[in-house]
Amino acid sequence: MLKTLNRIKIGFIPLSLYIILVLAYLAMTISNIVPENDMLVSLGIMTVFAYLLEEIGKTIPILKDLGGKVLVVTFLPAFLVYKHWLPQSTVTVVSDFMNNNNFLMFFITLLVVGSIASMNRQTLVKATSRIIIILILCDVIGSLIGTGVGILLGLSAWNAYFFIVAPIMAGGVGEGAMPLSIGYAAILSGMGQNDIFGKILPCVMLGSLVAVLLSGMLKKIGEKYPQLNGQGNLIDGDDEHLENLKGSAKPVNIEKTLLAGVVAITIYFVAVYVEHLLKSLLGFSIPSPVILLVSLMGAKMLGFIPKNIEEGGNSLYGFTVRGITPPLLFGVGVAKTDWLELIEVFKNPATIVTIIVTVVAIVATAFIAAKFLKMYPVDTAIAVSCCSGQGGTGALAILAAGDRMELMPFAQVAVRLGGAMTVTFAIFLMGLLS
Repeated sequence: MLKTLNRIKIGFIPLSLYIILVLAYLAMTISNIVPENDMLVSLGIMTVFAYLLEEIGKTIPILKDLGGKVLVVTFLPAFLVYKHWLPQSTVTVVSDFMNNNNFLMFFITLLVVGSIASMNRQTLVKATSRIIIILILCDVIGSLIGTGVGILLGLSAWNAYFFIVAPIMAGGVGEGAMPLSIGYAAILSGMGQNDIFGKILPCVMLGSLVAVLLSGMLKKIGEKYPQLNGQGNLIDGDDEHLENLKGSAKPVNIEKTLLAGVVAITIYFVAVYVEHLLKSLLGFSIPSPVILLVSLMGAKMLGFIPKNIEEGGNSLYGFTVRGITPPLLFGVGVAKTDWLELIEVFKNPATIVTIIVTVVAIVATAFIAAKFLKMYPVDTAIAVSCCSGQGGTGALAILAAGDRMELMPFAQVAVRLGGAMTVTFAIFLMGLLS
């Protein structure tokens, strides 16, 4: 019986252990003895809900192929809070933890350092020599068309770009929407980070959904017009072999993982100090997550990151994505996503149309530019469209819809570099205009 239960898992947790965890949580909740300001209790409660909701999201037909687990883990808790269907002690503990411990910054730092450090350097250098041009074109044209359509539909240029278009192209939730909201909050005195994040998150989610649908359409185009289809390759020619530049899996080494973690803390310290210097000496502020992104990418491309840190970054990234992302998304849903605001955003036709047009503009630009750069349009457009998704989760859904999982290294280039460019430019521009 126990062996049977252990074969069933909720996330990565064996069902037998998960049942004990749930029973212990229920006992504390019913007895009204849930400790406050307790990190273990907070993480435990988030674990109880997050992985179960993730499993539910992975089983819902159609939705499961559209990033459903992210949608369920994030938005269902917001709905439950709105309906008062979550115990108040749970809401209080999770909200306090999310708001008072800078858990978001912890996640962002580990994710950025782990992902960039572990990326194959040849992939980063050789792929970006061509794809960086397309990313810039997509950023510029997508911004202009998206903002222009928003203005035509009655939105202000400020709202259309900063709160709709830029979040779509920022590279996901943890890598994009969160540093954007932190940066905006540092500039705008009238809005808090929580309010900003709740406002831009729906745009990120809907943008990812549109990208998934377009990826499926591109797959059909490639089947109908083989000359546009690289079958998972971005370019043709024996002198490049970009399609084979993929990072290999490495066994977990605890010491190297911890070393990558120390590097993350060190770079964060430096980024915080540089942010202070910029603000005090130059009069404007670039958020530390953006400084961290840019500096780490530069170090990676220049080959300054040692091999042992790269290997440690691989396992650090895996731990962050698998172990922290679901609880973090649940915490975001409980503490930082207002259900009423969410519904209001989706009731606005102008916002919805602006989101759709922005993603279509990005995909069309990549498709056309690829021809001029001697790349396969279908595969390039699918890979670049990942910059308008939900980060790594969105990239998985987008590539799966287009049957192009082999493009994951290049999708990550689009997500990380494209997102970093958008985040940096949007916050810098807002700082200038403010």
